[in-house]
Amino acid sequence: MEQAKQKLLVVGNGMVGHYFIEQLCQQKMSQYYDIQVLGEEQIAAYDRVQLSKYFESGSADSLMLASQAEYQKQGVTLHLGQKATAIDTANKQVVTEQGRMSYDKLVLATGSYPFVPPINGNDRSDCLVYRTIDDLKAIEQAASRSRSGVVVGGGLLGLEAANALQSLGLDTHVVEFAPQLMSVQLNERGGQLLKQKIEALGVNVHLNKATTAIVDGERARHRMNFSDGSFLEADMLVFSAGIRPQDSLARGTDIEVGERGGIVIDDYCQTSITDVFAIGECALWQQKIFGLVAPGYQMANVVASQITAEYLNNTPSQFKGADMSTKLKLLGVDVASIGKSRGFENAQYVELSDRQAGIYKKLWLDETGEYLKGAVLVGNVDEYTSLLSAYLSAEPLEAPAATLLLADNSAPISLKDNAIVCSCHQVTKSAICEQVREGKHSLTEIKSCTKAASGCGGCAAVVEQIIDEALVEQGIETEQGVCCHFEHDRQALFHLCQVGGIKDFSTLYQQHAKAGASSLALGCEICKPLAASIFATLDNDYVLSEQHVALQDTNDAYLGNLQKDGSYSVVPRIAGGEITPDKLIAIGEIAKKFDLYTKITGGQRIDMFGAQLSELPQIWQQLIEAGFETGHAYGKSLRTVKSCVGDTWCRYGVQDSVSLAIALENRYKGLRAPHKIKMAVSGCTRECAEAQSKDIGVIASENGWNLYVCGNGGMRPRHGDLFATDLSTEQLVSYIDRILMFYSKTAGRLQRTSVWMESLAGGLEYLQSVIIGDELGLAAELEAQMKKVVSSYQCEWQTSLNDKHFLSRFDEFVNPQDAPEYSENPYQYLREQKFPMQSDVQTFSTVIPSANRVGDIAVSIIEEQEVIL
Repeated sequence: MEQAKQKLLVVGNGMVGHYFIEQLCQQKMSQYYDIQVLGEEQIAAYDRVQLSKYFESGSADSLMLASQAEYQKQGVTLHLGQKATAIDTANKQVVTEQGRMSYDKLVLATGSYPFVPPINGNDRSDCLVYRTIDDLKAIEQAASRSRSGVVVGGGLLGLEAANALQSLGLDTHVVEFAPQLMSVQLNERGGQLLKQKIEALGVNVHLNKATTAIVDGERARHRMNFSDGSFLEADMLVFSAGIRPQDSLARGTDIEVGERGGIVIDDYCQTSITDVFAIGECALWQQKIFGLVAPGYQMANVVASQITAEYLNNTPSQFKGADMSTKLKLLGVDVASIGKSRGFENAQYVELSDRQAGIYKKLWLDETGEYLKGAVLVGNVDEYTSLLSAYLSAEPLEAPAATLLLADNSAPISLKDNAIVCSCHQVTKSAICEQVREGKHSLTEIKSCTKAASGCGGCAAVVEQIIDEALVEQGIETEQGVCCHFEHDRQALFHLCQVGGIKDFSTLYQQHAKAGASSLALGCEICKPLAASIFATLDNDYVLSEQHVALQDTNDAYLGNLQKDGSYSVVPRIAGGEITPDKLIAIGEIAKKFDLYTKITGGQRIDMFGAQLSELPQIWQQLIEAGFETGHAYGKSLRTVKSCVGDTWCRYGVQDSVSLAIALENRYKGLRAPHKIKMAVSGCTRECAEAQSKDIGVIASENGWNLYVCGNGGMRPRHGDLFATDLSTEQLVSYIDRILMFYSKTAGRLQRTSVWMESLAGGLEYLQSVIIGDELGLAAELEAQMKKVVSSYQCEWQTSLNDKHFLSRFDEFVNPQDAPEYSENPYQYLREQKFPMQSDVQTFSTVIPSANRVGDIAVSIIEEQEVIL
């Protein structure tokens, strides 16, 4: 008789609770335990660390860590929307709103809840918290009816919340009781610099403010009265003043709770009651609550080792505390803290302060100056990984501490084998190298098997470096060139073409292909489109000219986006999103004539789907006659410049965003680049055009234009970084010219602007020095190159329609000379015919063999005409 499974009940489906379940599933514990999980929210576990990304997409999909179906596949039952209300330890049961659930072992992963200061008026409407997806939805709704917002709390979550309010277009304020921001992680100097940087981004910071009451405002919905007699008015408030352990289930039972909150646990994460464990932010270990996710993961591993011990004969591990070091980007400002970041008595220190560059760094050393005990970094955190390694190793420094802040950050980071690379999941360098030796050679594979770089993602670049180093040690060559034909990367090939005046692929191949590369192959699907892109950027020739046509990929070869069903999409340019009624009517008539599905895109233009290859010239002929140009939706080039309505119509607008968006789109519409480029212009800080998520984003201020760079969606969504403020239109265009050409010259193959800037040594600061300070002396050259691109623009479809040789590539007729009437409009031709015999339909399908859809239409027309087949 099969032995009954033990009942394992997990209360809480946050990040730590989910991670715990992952560990059990990896050990296939569902064969020994009936695993049940209670989740209070209506959705499964999601990434709270990246919570603010919800506002970039308006959806929680990108944050999700699991689903009920995925849990079920692993033999785990997830109950969503079920809140546990009590624990009956005597009978080993948890009471829920739906009934009772028994357990043999119970794991409490209830997390924490946001602390709302006991202020009169804190329960007013639009006084919210920042903790869950539902909280974010409430914030989004409140922001839609607000002009200004206040975040109460200047810690990590408070600044994340401020970023959210600013991204929603609100005049944003941060109110902090302490005399500095991030008082737990940063010292006074670091907090001061962070304040300056955040205020430069347009967020108002108020320190040393104790709120006494929240009452009705005169100019806004609320007024916050402060103890010093001052006040602040705003339409909505978000409390993010800290967290408290969610220990309510343990209270009222015999489970011990700390005097100031938290479920007391020992080194095995066991509570005072046998078979009841606690992990994450609800747990109190040696009078400490750990408010980061990484310590919670360590606790989860400890409990998993207890649960699996009796079946796998493993030795249970112990929790010995956790490192609270962290690296993050707050409102675009890089901040990091390590160990005792605020210092300690008798400590030695090394301090670096560069006010002009906006950088502050301080290292804390022991009394002898030999051991690193803490660090704080603001404005630039390049040294974080090497400093964290030195701190965690607890070994004497191999060189004077000052050299740690003066190292060449473009050089590879040297780490010892036992160095922890991923602090979220405690993954060491040796663990990564071991997996590489076993055949895991990509970052994706390493993420999957070790979890490294799958938490906050801050260690991804270092993990990739370790993978490359491990491959080299095995004698496996890491490919540096773009493909098997060239040992050069894209930047080098661009330089060779520019300096050598190379304008065709044959010359490039003969002069610079690898020794021994086959002259018969003459390129591949990687290097040929790449070369075509370089030639287009340098000379802006017609991409389908005789010397370039064979280099293009499928989309560029036919000047259309190939869709999954084999049809093409047609996207005319609608600069800045502005369109006349006549042009709207023209698009509608063309879409109706050719039976196309229409969709308004996120870039404010109209996409028409379902066009057959043979129809493209006819569609574009009619679009061009209606005044449209190609929208380059098929190319690695400028797609759109999105805009709000600006000060022309909007009562909040301070600049004419529409006119600028149209001007920018018309200026850069001919630029071919390493990857697609998207732009946006917002007429005020409400940011309705979502400019901060674009490769080039412009936001109006009363003093000019603020320029954001290198934001984008895709596989690695990120907000753009503030590049320059209060620019004139002339300055703005000059900087954009330089940035786009510098990107086109130096980026890697198919590299988006966000990844490109992150790959630059020095990142944003370096880019500013090149573009604004002209450190490399390239400004004039970059502007001249862009001027050449702008002056040589041509609508590729208009040029193509005048080229009979080009049009022949769209001819799908077997005997086109025998069926000229079909080519004009096959649909109209069909509707005008009478088909007395089925064979006529078959004959038509034979004449146009690839137009299966035409055949279908023919059958439907026959049925409409009540023709008996």
